[in-house]
Amino acid sequence: MISATQPILGIDIGGSGIKGAPIDLTTGTLVKDNMRIPTPKKSTPKACADVVAQIVDAFADDIGDRPVGIALPAPVVHGIVPMMANLHSSWVGVNAEEMFSERLGRQTVLVNDADAAGLAEVHFGAAKGYSGLVILTTLGTGIGTALIMDGTLVPNTELGHIEIDGLDAETRASSYAKTVEHLSYKRWAKRLQKYYSTMERYFWPDLFVVGGGVSKSHEKFLPLLDLRTPIVPAQLLNRAGAVGAAIAAAGRS
Repeated sequence: MISATQPILGIDIGGSGIKGAPIDLTTGTLVKDNMRIPTPKKSTPKACADVVAQIVDAFADDIGDRPVGIALPAPVVHGIVPMMANLHSSWVGVNAEEMFSERLGRQTVLVNDADAAGLAEVHFGAAKGYSGLVILTTLGTGIGTALIMDGTLVPNTELGHIEIDGLDAETRASSYAKTVEHLSYKRWAKRLQKYYSTMERYFWPDLFVVGGGVSKSHEKFLPLLDLRTPIVPAQLLNRAGAVGAAIAAAGRS
């Protein structure tokens, strides 16, 4: 197990940018400023790995021979990417953990980006100190989810796709749906109410954490929800992916 005093490089691969920084896992803070490089237009595994290698080289003196954690906008099952929505289709079926480890010459751990955000919030953010089941949701183009039970991640959940009233939940309750349908916060909150109350009935969680860019405006919609479960905004915002990826890498080393 890696010592918490040794920084771990966390990298977050997104559709528009790839960013990373060494993470202090005693505090969840960045040891140095994020380095961000635009995601290649043809975002194949090899092209993205070349960008990740640039970031690793830039922080080589800070991280030594320690592993690297990478958050990816896709499920990761035993290192393999079974589907991909936001990057090139050639990711599908690739053992990306193995590919990155070979390219970087060091152990590399991959984790779904919503799962990474969940880990970050449990260890350093809004869910720190909570026991039991924490469900993080990211409200964006879709609805990403992370389930964490007593600090242990249940990976690759896709609970934005639960069926409500015969429809995929995220097509009605994501922040994208709010934008394209020009919904007021009050009208959107009615959809969120149905989504989160359905999640309550299925899982009986101890806490909901709400992330995604719209969480910056949480005071406009969270108070409109009437739930048994406490629901709070995420705290780590755009550094959550990198922090969570670093946590995953430290835990697997």
